[in-house]
Amino acid sequence: MHLDVQDLRNFYYRSTLGRAAQRSIRDRVLDIWPEASGQTVAGFGFAVPLLRPYLSDARRVIGLMPGPQGVMAWPAGMANVSVLTEETKWPIDTGHVDKLIVMHGLETSERPSQLLEECWRVLGPGGKALFIVPNRAGLWSRSDKTPFGFGRPYSLGQLETQLRIHEFLPEFHCSALYQPPSSKRFWLKSGALIERTGTRVPTVMAGGVFIVEVNKRLHPPSGAKIRDKAPSRIRILEGLSNPRPKPA
Repeated sequence: MHLDVQDLRNFYYRSTLGRAAQRSIRDRVLDIWPEASGQTVAGFGFAVPLLRPYLSDARRVIGLMPGPQGVMAWPAGMANVSVLTEETKWPIDTGHVDKLIVMHGLETSERPSQLLEECWRVLGPGGKALFIVPNRAGLWSRSDKTPFGFGRPYSLGQLETQLRIHEFLPEFHCSALYQPPSSKRFWLKSGALIERTGTRVPTVMAGGVFIVEVNKRLHPPSGAKIRDKAPSRIRILEGLSNPRPKPA
């Protein structure tokens, strides 16, 4: 079940913990994709906090928000680029997206397989996607005070297996949100240091979310068709027209 857009907006834009979470995840995304010059960048779920760095150089930025969640105008003070959409039927032509970010979309979807099929459809040849989901073993998935405590959290193996089944090829993974999901002053002040330290820890051991980068895997060409040879003609009546001599 998708969260309400008002709750997501309040967390990311009106709470200190939410702004810290936004900064942590966005920094990791920018490490992976530092720019998107001339490209079409889309985000599904509530990925708009991560799209702002691409507004200046991308050819187009689209914020797709599922119907059960609701939609809000974004970005503030600029021309709106967000749109309310059916979860598995996006208003985007096939193969038109170069980069796709999915956050608060997969783990809360009631139709994850159809959602992944739609992600595959809109990506162009060589297109890339980032899937950001709660870490099943992390602290953030155990707290319902943040959006990461809702939906189905994943292990890294579960997520990559599901992506491979839907013709995505995982190329890179990392974690974010190493600081505890606490609004206490000490943890908020220490957040930046904890995040820098966390990047040196093995991915599976810490971090509130997994970030997996995938490439769109095209179906292999069918190649030249190999035809079976026609079976030999049955010679059961051959002796009637061309009788063979009996052996001596």
